[in-house]
Amino acid sequence: MAKQADTKPDYSLSRIVCRNRKAKHEYELSESLECGIMLHGSEVKSVRNNKISIEEAYVRVQGKEVWLVGCDIAEYPQATYLNHDPKRHRKLLLHRREIQKFAEVASQKGLALVPLEVHLARGIVKVTIAVGKGLKHHDKREKLKSNDADREMRQAMRRQTD
Repeated sequence: MAKQADTKPDYSLSRIVCRNRKAKHEYELSESLECGIMLHGSEVKSVRNNKISIEEAYVRVQGKEVWLVGCDIAEYPQATYLNHDPKRHRKLLLHRREIQKFAEVASQKGLALVPLEVHLARGIVKVTIAVGKGLKHHDKREKLKSNDADREMRQAMRRQTD
């Protein structure tokens, strides 16, 4: 009798599924935290197929719970009538003291909880959230100017050594 090939997926490596690239431009980020997320089965399948977007998502603290709002997980085509709602609010899984800490921070004026990335760790979907302070338009321009100046200096140093 022939042996069957080992068909278990490799969960040893974690991989980033989705990033919020706007977050670093729109917010001044301070501390971050990795947390779990409650998903239905069809949502997990869609996330593994990279059918998720967190560009417009944000995190809201309601009472003793933390929710991810505005995250779009596309419907899984093979799920038929058992599919999920793509824009539903999803509960984030944190320890009680972490929720209290982030609730205090989120209640301060001008601070927001922003999702940075969604990744798979050992087959489990995780979300990285961070505390961010919204940047003003002139702050963004100053940041772009300083980045341009740094780039020009690096290029000049490279030309000088060549």
